Amino acid sequence: MDRLQAMQLFVRVAELNSFSAVAQQMGVARSVVTRQIAGLEQHLGLKLMARSTRRLTLTSAGAAYLEKCRVILNLVEAAETGIAEESQRLRGHLRISLPLSFGLTRIVPPLLEFARTYPEVSLEMDYSDRRVNLFEEGMDLAIRITGQLGDSAVVRKLGSLQGRTVASTDYLKRFGCPQHPSELMHHACLVYTTSGSPQIWRYLVDGVVQSFSVRSRIQANNGQALTEAAAQGLGIALQPDFIVEPFLQEQRVMTILTDFETPELGIYAMLPGNRQVPHRVRVLMDFLADRLGPNQT
Repeated sequence: MDRLQAMQLFVRVAELNSFSAVAQQMGVARSVVTRQIAGLEQHLGLKLMARSTRRLTLTSAGAAYLEKCRVILNLVEAAETGIAEESQRLRGHLRISLPLSFGLTRIVPPLLEFARTYPEVSLEMDYSDRRVNLFEEGMDLAIRITGQLGDSAVVRKLGSLQGRTVASTDYLKRFGCPQHPSELMHHACLVYTTSGSPQIWRYLVDGVVQSFSVRSRIQANNGQALTEAAAQGLGIALQPDFIVEPFLQEQRVMTILTDFETPELGIYAMLPGNRQVPHRVRVLMDFLADRLGPNQT
């Protein structure tokens, strides 16, 4: 039995609370995972997990062993990272969670450049606007765009975006153009549902961030869909500049409420907590920050 591999499997099973999920991630049969854990328990002479038909529960010995495994595996990762840094050879696998629209339009080019620059690193990209659990889904890194970070988030800021409020000229002719964010309550707003408070839009008023309730006409978890709805005269959208810029260039929408900026949206690399950051992840973050930073377009 490869003890380190068995420890890694034990940590993954404990984090995902599932033998099947770990087996699926690794592309092996469930029996392979169960045999490794059983072998580890036999080696230790301890029961690490209590199994039932519905769930797995760590025993008290298993919970204590889990924390020790994490420390040991972090030390192994740190040792390997040190060797990689000394040799200047980047290798390994990276699983990255990316926002759909921004990922496809702005992050694909630097990621492909990264892949060409470091041919011994393999990339697995998951494009979705949902909030992933990095531990449970085995992600090394998630790129997210947000104006509000959770208190426990482990992040690095890579760049920033600005929000724009837009509508079509047809909509504005029919329903009028709001002159103040407080008037949005009387308009059909197109609401992005994955934000923490989807029906609250925030603007800077006299230099102070204020929150305004909006009335939603259409809701979606994709900014391009909402901006397309705005272009077709169905309401007012508030979306990042990278999404609305093509619509503005084609004159399908126009910017409104130009006297009221929105709070900056940060582009963040989010990391799993309580884990040594691999060298390849740090290099990727530096790579993206250089290309997504304030001087980039």
